[in-house]
Amino acid sequence: MEIKNYTLDELDELSAKIRDRILNVVSKNGGHLSSTLGATDLIVGMHYVFDAKTDPFIFDVSHQCYAHKLLTDRWDEFDTLRQFNGISGYTKPKESPFDYYVAGHSSTSISIATGAAKAIALKDEDRVPVVLIGDGSMSAGMVYEALNELGDRKYPVVIILNDNEMSISKPIGSISKILSQSMASPFYQKFKKFIDKSLNGLESAKYLAKRFEESFKLITPGVIFEEMGVEYIGPINGHNIAEIIQTLQIAKELKKPVIIHAQTIKGKGYEIAQGAGAGKEHWHGVGAFDLESGEIFKKSSSKSATSIFGETLLEFARKDEKVVGITAAMPSGTGLDIAMKEYPTRFWDVAIAEQHAVTQCGALAKEGFKPFCALYSTFLQRGYDQLIHDVALMDVGVVFAIDRGGIVGEDGETHQGVFDISFLRAIPNMTIFAPYNETTMMLSMEFAKEMRTPCAFRYPRGAFIAQDRASLPFILGRSVVLQDGSDIAFIGYGNGVGRAIEVEKLVDFTPTVVDLRFVKPLDGEVLMNLSKTHKSWFVFSDSAKIGGVGSAILEFLNVSRINDINLVTFEYDDTFITHGATSDVEYSLGLTPLQLSQKIKKTLEGNI
Repeated sequence: MEIKNYTLDELDELSAKIRDRILNVVSKNGGHLSSTLGATDLIVGMHYVFDAKTDPFIFDVSHQCYAHKLLTDRWDEFDTLRQFNGISGYTKPKESPFDYYVAGHSSTSISIATGAAKAIALKDEDRVPVVLIGDGSMSAGMVYEALNELGDRKYPVVIILNDNEMSISKPIGSISKILSQSMASPFYQKFKKFIDKSLNGLESAKYLAKRFEESFKLITPGVIFEEMGVEYIGPINGHNIAEIIQTLQIAKELKKPVIIHAQTIKGKGYEIAQGAGAGKEHWHGVGAFDLESGEIFKKSSSKSATSIFGETLLEFARKDEKVVGITAAMPSGTGLDIAMKEYPTRFWDVAIAEQHAVTQCGALAKEGFKPFCALYSTFLQRGYDQLIHDVALMDVGVVFAIDRGGIVGEDGETHQGVFDISFLRAIPNMTIFAPYNETTMMLSMEFAKEMRTPCAFRYPRGAFIAQDRASLPFILGRSVVLQDGSDIAFIGYGNGVGRAIEVEKLVDFTPTVVDLRFVKPLDGEVLMNLSKTHKSWFVFSDSAKIGGVGSAILEFLNVSRINDINLVTFEYDDTFITHGATSDVEYSLGLTPLQLSQKIKKTLEGNI
């Protein structure tokens, strides 16, 4: 959509139109809402001042990019947002040439922009990377690593800091806003250049002018950026199109790294979700909802694995003052919020800082506490070195509670929790296990609480597949045979046990069903005994095939020199899994119970 000839009134109308389109689609499909509504005017300004065909548009996390998608030839397609075979909720270059980079995790944008700026300089091209980053992403160390180099090398990059919580400038107030806005004016920038040029060579005068400028900035929020060598402009009104455009044009002309601090309102244009604070958090990412009332359409009444974790951990905390917990910007998403509310000095949200979260858990464990580090599978990846170097190498008793293990649906490739088993299995001193229903979830946590060495257990987004039933306590490296049957074995791990049970209902024989429980260490005794009587093994686990549960079992069979087992594993193939409703994604992968039962039948008949 070409908007460079629009008037300011037309741009305001366009922003309102974009918000209406976002609201109508997200209310039906679900998605990120409050942040993307708040960023709409900034994105319109970006497209007005810069050229999305040539200038890299880089969205941090990219959950706020919906307006960008609508401005780049996806208006009609937008109805398919986050649907299977539809457009992604994040930037995706395979979807559009206007999407510069894949994003879904936080705080990568400035590093990407630095790399892009280096390449542009080497090619001697007239292009400028433009970053849109939220204030929450500024809590991660990677941002400052990038700013540190960018401020030193002075590559032209324009960074828009979308401050929708007023977390940076709130302590400063209206005085700071007045002063900072004056710094964004063309007069100030021209005056600054004039002073620099006029006082060149007059060291004493130049020194005094510099000290005046520095004292001027000390009462603004931008001092940290200026000290890192990055120009700071703001705060500006992130909903005033004229102010946005004027500031972006100034920043573009500076030909150096610039941060524009823009204040926006979350949920702008939708009063029910508008603003920050209590009661508004769930509007960050929502399921389908009624647009008139704001009521969320409930999909399931079953208790989620996350809520079981949160409630059980709180009970532990009430009985044992050594139990503590940490999460990285996901207190409600991981269920840690209820413990944080009751015990604010023992349960912490450390912001978007997974590396920091993992390492400090190691120290807490060394000091005699029992830390539960609650992270999504896809975000634990960000703390991998710390997990090895600061926890496993120390062999301290940190519990990693891995939420969202398996397919998470509409968030797609960047968020599917498929790799944790594969990357954890390689680490010495690590014990890895998984529950498959509510009872085993609580039992697995009881076991984890007593571990004095590193351990990790995983569980799915939403409810477990399997219904609750009585079960035995967890014992290190011991599996449980849930059902004795024919000479065909269904071996389930975690939520895969529920999948095995569902498939068992559709086959014309009664398999032996095993709850593997531990993938490290494996239950060698049960597997050895099983190998003597069962020659067809089918493995069920919501994880990557390479390095996954089937791989662990095959390694055991190889070391044990057992070579007469026909093992088939129903894990994920070597590919990134697309977005869409979990049922649609599973069908596309051939992993629904009916599809699996058909595959098993063909395998046993010798047709596969």
